[in-house]
Amino acid sequence: MAEAGDPQETGPGEERERAAGQALPRNATSWATKVDRLQVEKREGVRGTNVSGRRLTSPIQGFGKMWQKTYTTNLGAAATPKEVIATWKAHFPEFWPKGNRFAGALAGISPGDVALLDLSMGGVKLSTGVFVLYADDESFTLMTPEGHMFAGWISFSAEDVGAGTVVQAQVLMRANDPLYEMGLTFGGHHKEDIFWSQTLSALANRFAIAKPAIEIKSVCVDRKRQWRHAGNTWHNAMIRSVLQTVSHPLGGSHKSGPGGNITPHD
Repeated sequence: MAEAGDPQETGPGEERERAAGQALPRNATSWATKVDRLQVEKREGVRGTNVSGRRLTSPIQGFGKMWQKTYTTNLGAAATPKEVIATWKAHFPEFWPKGNRFAGALAGISPGDVALLDLSMGGVKLSTGVFVLYADDESFTLMTPEGHMFAGWISFSAEDVGAGTVVQAQVLMRANDPLYEMGLTFGGHHKEDIFWSQTLSALANRFAIAKPAIEIKSVCVDRKRQWRHAGNTWHNAMIRSVLQTVSHPLGGSHKSGPGGNITPHD
């Protein structure tokens, strides 16, 4: 971010010339445009509920304790950061653990895209989604909607640290409501650690690294629970997914189709 310099006296003409010469930030096209509510079409392979019409949620709108969770692995000289991110964005769902589905846009991960998710949660299929907030050659960030398990975002990046290319997934989040907070407290955090560890391992396997070492670091940034947001339970995608399953027991996803990028894992 550019910093303002010392105040200088300039005339109106000089000010206009300076303003005309200013360009947009180099990464301006990497950010999604502002949205009020998410809109997404139905896609083959996922149920596709609990996303359209929802607002995005940051940790400010969440309920539970705020956590920053970082997962890293070093790929050595197997690939450059740009090669890693290009592969990750183009084949993102292929690296997810079995039992989970990610239906993104056909073009892969790009700013402003909305992906639909079916997540395996203890025998229940939880339907939700994510919004691509940012994406460039060396990183991308996904943000969660109302009703998702947590309010926050997940950033994926790769960096050359001299000793190799370090790949990272970093989550900044609060549980969205009291029910999700209870779930995270009693085993949910551990399951999330397994999920992203398996994701990074699968990505490393793609670059011929058979047994990558995954480093996990969890920091509780804020131990307070925000009881003013307990009403987020109204949008709870887990509750709604169970009700949707009961009301439409034969409904669900198809194996494949033209509507998006679907993970092959069942």
